[in-house]
Amino acid sequence: MGLEGRRVRCFYSVMSTTLIEIRRAKTSDAVDVAATHDEAWRTAYQGIIPGNELGKLINRRGPDWWDSAIRKGSRITILQFGDKVAGYANYGRNRARSLFYDGEVYELYLRPEFQGLGFGRRLFSAARKDLVQSGLKSLVVWALSDNEPAVEFYRALGGRAVARSSERFGAKTLDKVAYAWQ
Repeated sequence: MGLEGRRVRCFYSVMSTTLIEIRRAKTSDAVDVAATHDEAWRTAYQGIIPGNELGKLINRRGPDWWDSAIRKGSRITILQFGDKVAGYANYGRNRARSLFYDGEVYELYLRPEFQGLGFGRRLFSAARKDLVQSGLKSLVVWALSDNEPAVEFYRALGGRAVARSSERFGAKTLDKVAYAWQ
């Protein structure tokens, strides 16, 4: 649905070309998505989520979890850079009944070496377009308030803060904010 065939060529020099592709995840991507999740989460949340809790959260989402999610039809879109999964977005219907937005991006993560290059914006746009094509025209995303790169990313994309909440990670409670787009 709109994700197939989205290929962009990046030219680094006269000699080499790297293909960037945004597409729906396949079961054969489960190992790479799990590795991307692990790397991205360790980078994003180190020093924010207590280490032991962070490790538990990451370990729950191994290749088998991703394989099952993909098989069950979860909307998981990946950004592939050459032969490497650089990032992924997981999205669908809004889960927060108190917020009147149709869709939600549950997760959007890039491996650290692919951050700051515009790939997150591309992945977000692809997820949003897919949601709109499914009739989910408004959108919400939650981010931990202490995750400054994520907060800045969603603000730069035009998201406006519409709600606050908190989440417990072991003994630590962290604030989170919802950004929305109409």
